Amino acid sequence: MTEQVLLNSESATNRLVLLHGWGADANDLLPVGKLLTEGLKDRFEIVSFSAPQPHPSGSGRQWYPLYPHEWEQVPKAVLDLEKRLNNFCFNNIPLNKTLLLGFSQGGAMALELATRNKFKAVFAFSSYPHPEWKPLKGMSPVFLCHGNIDQVVPKEASERSFDKLVKNGVKSELYFFEGGHEITNDLIDHCRGKIKQQFLS
Repeated sequence: MTEQVLLNSESATNRLVLLHGWGADANDLLPVGKLLTEGLKDRFEIVSFSAPQPHPSGSGRQWYPLYPHEWEQVPKAVLDLEKRLNNFCFNNIPLNKTLLLGFSQGGAMALELATRNKFKAVFAFSSYPHPEWKPLKGMSPVFLCHGNIDQVVPKEASERSFDKLVKNGVKSELYFFEGGHEITNDLIDHCRGKIKQQFLS
């Protein structure tokens, strides 16, 4: 199980935690993390976690089986990820200085972690809510981003998450971009702008 740390933690004042999608691995979102944090006045350490289970195709990883969906594995997967997160050294950079970003299945995991830990903010790209997901009032701000022609995870999935968040009084935004099941440069620019405006000193 690998986690990869970029940028020297001694000089970083903030952290970005990345959770990849189904069939990818810890390296997949690192370029996104670099683009998202470059040019910001605050230094970021980037940590990318790899999912624990091998993907059934033989390459890549999964947080839990998706085809068919094995939702009963979700609680243990979330608990295991939370333990890994909390075992990571947060002495210098606490969770309230940590941004969490997940894509697709990793986005669904990020939404779960957001109900259990107080991050600076959570970004869920092309994500979906688990059947038993229950947002909590007072949880971290959540930014949902989805391609308007996503044919893998339809944009209605993020709309369902957004509805649940709003009903529970959680600060949240839903942003649709031109694209499919992907992370575009325009999306990265949009989210970097949000980070600069709202979450940096």
